[in-house]
Amino acid sequence: MKRIILALFVFSLASNTIMAQDRPVHEVYSMMVFNFTKYVQWPDHASSGEFIIGVIGNEDVYKTLTTWYGGKPRGNKTYVIKKFSSNSDLTDCHVVFIDKSKSNEFDAVNTKVKGKGTLVITDKNGLGEKGSAINFKTVDNKLKFELNQKAIEASNLKVSGALSSMAILI
Repeated sequence: MKRIILALFVFSLASNTIMAQDRPVHEVYSMMVFNFTKYVQWPDHASSGEFIIGVIGNEDVYKTLTTWYGGKPRGNKTYVIKKFSSNSDLTDCHVVFIDKSKSNEFDAVNTKVKGKGTLVITDKNGLGEKGSAINFKTVDNKLKFELNQKAIEASNLKVSGALSSMAILI
């Protein structure tokens, strides 16, 4: 069963890479943020309500996530996408994406969500080592992602082996 899931995940990422060649980067980021949620387990996974993805600093990612995934079911929950202009506006989220244009907010956001079961995803070199759970990185002109295992553990999250196997581990 694990091999089937891994094969489907690899196929999904490969398909997204092929499609990404003709897609704007905000669409690729949106697809990947959404796909990451499928391979992470949150402490409150059994409860119902909203599954909140917050976006700081990228209107295009916010609009794409809202259009493509807002209102869709995730188990007993429903995806809700929220736009935050800064860390001071940030409320509880399951996922928060911080665009590189707002990377100066990373420390404040990371402090605010520490230990609350929030997956922090960033888009700037160096933020993976600094404590972002997932950080987008371009390697040889290909979009990759770093996975900071200590940040995942500190956030009380569990990541599937399939996601870990595709990442640059920190």
